[in-house]
Amino acid sequence: MSALGEETPGADAAARADAGASRNAEPAGTPRRARAVAGVQRSADGSGGGPVRPDAGASRNAEPAGTPRRARAVAGVQRSADGSGGGPVRPDAGASPVTAAPGVGPAVRPAEGGAATARRAGGPRPGWGERAGWTLAVVGPLAFLAVFFAWPVATLMGRGLAPDGALDLTGFGEVLARERTWRILGQTLTQAVLGTAVCVALGIPGALVLYRRAFPGRDLLRGVVTVPFVLPSVVVGVAFHALVTRGGPLEALDLDGTLTAVVAALAFFNYGLVVRTVGTMWSRLDPRAVEAARALGASPMRAFATVTLPALAPAIASAASLTFLFCATAYGVVLVLGGVGIGTVETEIYRLTTQYLDLRGAAVLSVVQLNVIALALWVAERARTATQTRLRLRTEVPASRLRAADAPALAVTAATVVGLLVAPMAVLVARSLQRDGAWTLANYTDLGSTGGRSALLVTVWEAAANSVAVAVAAAAIALSLGVAVCLVVSRRPRSRALARVITGLDAAFMLPLGVSAVTVGFGFLITLARPPLSLTCSWWILPLAQAVVAVPLVVRTLLPALRAIDPRQREAAAALGAGPGRVLATVDGPQLLRAGGLAAGFALATSLGEFGATSFLARPQEPTLPVVVYRLIGSPGSQNQGMALAGGVVLAVGSAAVMLGCEWLQTRLGLGRGGSAGATSRPGRASAPQPVPQRAASVDAGRYAAGATGENNKAARVCGPRTDGGERP
Repeated sequence: MSALGEETPGADAAARADAGASRNAEPAGTPRRARAVAGVQRSADGSGGGPVRPDAGASRNAEPAGTPRRARAVAGVQRSADGSGGGPVRPDAGASPVTAAPGVGPAVRPAEGGAATARRAGGPRPGWGERAGWTLAVVGPLAFLAVFFAWPVATLMGRGLAPDGALDLTGFGEVLARERTWRILGQTLTQAVLGTAVCVALGIPGALVLYRRAFPGRDLLRGVVTVPFVLPSVVVGVAFHALVTRGGPLEALDLDGTLTAVVAALAFFNYGLVVRTVGTMWSRLDPRAVEAARALGASPMRAFATVTLPALAPAIASAASLTFLFCATAYGVVLVLGGVGIGTVETEIYRLTTQYLDLRGAAVLSVVQLNVIALALWVAERARTATQTRLRLRTEVPASRLRAADAPALAVTAATVVGLLVAPMAVLVARSLQRDGAWTLANYTDLGSTGGRSALLVTVWEAAANSVAVAVAAAAIALSLGVAVCLVVSRRPRSRALARVITGLDAAFMLPLGVSAVTVGFGFLITLARPPLSLTCSWWILPLAQAVVAVPLVVRTLLPALRAIDPRQREAAAALGAGPGRVLATVDGPQLLRAGGLAAGFALATSLGEFGATSFLARPQEPTLPVVVYRLIGSPGSQNQGMALAGGVVLAVGSAAVMLGCEWLQTRLGLGRGGSAGATSRPGRASAPQPVPQRAASVDAGRYAAGATGENNKAARVCGPRTDGGERP
């Protein structure tokens, strides 16, 4: 081949002249590294029609003379009858199935041994630098998790469960015998189940409209749906409080301090999570299965129930489990909206530690909460595994226009967006522009003061500036740790022992999601107050605590993109001479950049609005904006109440701007690194993008990463590595 994806007339004529001739003959002048895919044999017509019958005695894996050692690392492969791996193939003994890269040819089967064979054939062996890098990527995040999460949480639980140095489990019986404990547990589970059910019921129609249909303003609507998930919990609580309290539009319904108001606020938070998780998977499902069902006479509802819904079941289970987790650990929303009658385990831990100094009760509730969350996640994972199917995902499926059959889903989505998402924030903005019944900007101008009766020690703008600085530092820490963790966890070792270690590492960094942020904050307060890590008086204690909360979200955002990379891309790159650093930069790097914008947005927005741990650790002279808003909403006087509403608007706008800006950056990076890697070209014809089969980029990515010269590799550099990865948060 003279160029990537081009066929030479001479080779084509020879194929037509002698159907029994070897299909592996390369034309003269082919670069040495281009012969790394030598040893393949095409079918007689290249269209995949029927099984391949080679000539008697002909070797299917014959290599041209002079093939270099590194090229032979991927030799011993055999192409299927067509470009999609369709026809029957009899590979050599020990071969394992692989599909081919776009433009390189049909499906390929590498010889047994993978990376090990490549290294024996002359590929780079892991040196001390590579080993040191991977060791640091494992040890560094684990040390951070041990010092700033495991140690504080274990210390707090030790104070409660072993007050005299000996383990005393009688506290479990004492705390669980309280009537209030069971009432709080019941309210927690009820809120979580109802909130999850509402989000899933409303989120599936929203995923259909926003990810499978195309219409003007769809991208803006996606942003509106995504933003509530990253809004600070205090802001959401203040917004719904303004909606249902005296003077609000829903005052007549008397919903202030009720379970209905809390569930509505939880649905406001997590609706976008369900829509994005399910919609991202839905947008990549191959539509031909549904089309086939419809062609066989199935109605739209039956095709959805029997084809689409089973394919979406893993994504729905994943979204439901995360929604349940966030609803069960809600803190700021319940603290503002619940009043004295409604609570969760999280708010009860706060009450026991701050008002009664009951460390034993707080420790028992922390253990109970962790077990409930672990049980819920285990059930969801079993459900997801039971419904997991091998799907033929596509990198991009064009969205279709709205149809008449979409009217119910469109109506549900419009009512949800307007009534559940837009209305509370619109009421918050309107109420922030009023004081004592008159329209005014006084609430915003007073943000430069300390409030009525000196409710604060600093101005709201000073607290906002401190919040931004803390959030930037926390996001930088979370991104650094998250990238290291994802690079390790995304690997797929052949050793079962290493696979178990990687699974355990992944689970360890999800623990902060299941442990109360209040527990983490109070643990910081009692653990890091003395040498060797006396940080309670340091400014860095807030970024460290917020990074602990943000790291799991960064990992869950980056990990799907890296796991979508076919590991054979890295093996092919190493076989063609790319060093470890270049493999990371050219194979993993583009995916990290594309998902990194969203991860940075989640980290920044989460840190800006973090309230659970910060409420314990923020000093009065250096508070963050969520802490200031909560203090103002609890202070008497119309000036303080109005300033709290205005501060909530400022915090909401800042969080939304950060999230939308990072998502825009992610989109620009994705477009800048996109390309028609699956295109094939012929002389004199314009190249046309072709569908990319799943896992179809091993050899192409290897050529790209190796940086070989010549016309073939020029095309590879233009195309860049292709993956079938898609984000699943």
